[in-house]
Amino acid sequence: MRFDFSLSRRACAQLGMGVLAAAAVCSSWASDYPNKPVRVVVGFSAGGTTDVVARIMAKELTESLGQSFIVENRPGGGSNIATEAVKAAAPDGYTLLFVAVTSAINQTLYPNVKFDLNRDFEAVALGAKVPNILVVHPSVPANNVKEFIAWARANNDKISYASSGSGTSIHMAGEMFKVRTGLKTQHIPYKGSAPAVTDLIGGQVQFMFDNMPASWPHVQSGKLKALAVTTKTRSPSAPDVPTLEESGVAPFDVTSWFGLIAPKGTPKEVVDKLNKAMNTAFDKPEVQQAYAKLGAVSQKNTPQDFGNFIRQEVQTWAPVVKASGATVD
Repeated sequence: MRFDFSLSRRACAQLGMGVLAAAAVCSSWASDYPNKPVRVVVGFSAGGTTDVVARIMAKELTESLGQSFIVENRPGGGSNIATEAVKAAAPDGYTLLFVAVTSAINQTLYPNVKFDLNRDFEAVALGAKVPNILVVHPSVPANNVKEFIAWARANNDKISYASSGSGTSIHMAGEMFKVRTGLKTQHIPYKGSAPAVTDLIGGQVQFMFDNMPASWPHVQSGKLKALAVTTKTRSPSAPDVPTLEESGVAPFDVTSWFGLIAPKGTPKEVVDKLNKAMNTAFDKPEVQQAYAKLGAVSQKNTPQDFGNFIRQEVQTWAPVVKASGATVD
């Protein structure tokens, strides 16, 4: 039996495990990975938390693996456009997705979603977790959650909240807040956190459940007021900001997360190399300092760990989406 040793990367990724000689060729080119620039696709606009964390990791991967890892922002469809594009890419490790919790939510939120996170992708590594934070425009006459709820109820038909897009954790945190409090405020989706925050600062919307890294600098500068975090425990980066549960809105536990995934069939050697580089980056003081400024946390994990985590997140968010009644066509 003869083997064609000029196999393409796509062919290598799709060959069965029993073809030993071909597998050896695939392993050979995988060991040389990467030998050209790598695209890291982000489903949101530049400046949002997904983008910020993706750029931190892209810089580390560039330095560690010796080729440029270039962040490409492809906002739209609550990150579905980017996810679908990466699903369709060649499984050779040169097109990756920096995925967010949004995609796990979208599996239930969108009735006709064209991807399955567990079936269509290879998990690489969980990059970071961050809390969401309830922020309001300074003109809102409330300094805590109780005062805000009372004001919002009195102005239900006049106020709205922003999100980084339908189906994002920012959106679903707002929907969960409405379910827990009975508020009927209007949702205004944007193509990313950055433009949403811009309009919040400008007073076009009144509040938002933003990822903490994107809004915290504006809280510190006085452009926004922080009323609560969405996690069960307070953030080490903002220990004076209470949780929503402490503020009387319970149960409430929403955490945003971000990580790297690749198209299904990407060789294990490539996935493992990327995973190792990311885990190594978590130990670097400069990465730890950058994460601390964002209120983000990380821990070393395997591709299997991240795959199991994604599977659990899809299952966790399904009943939340159903309870909120939110759907997106």
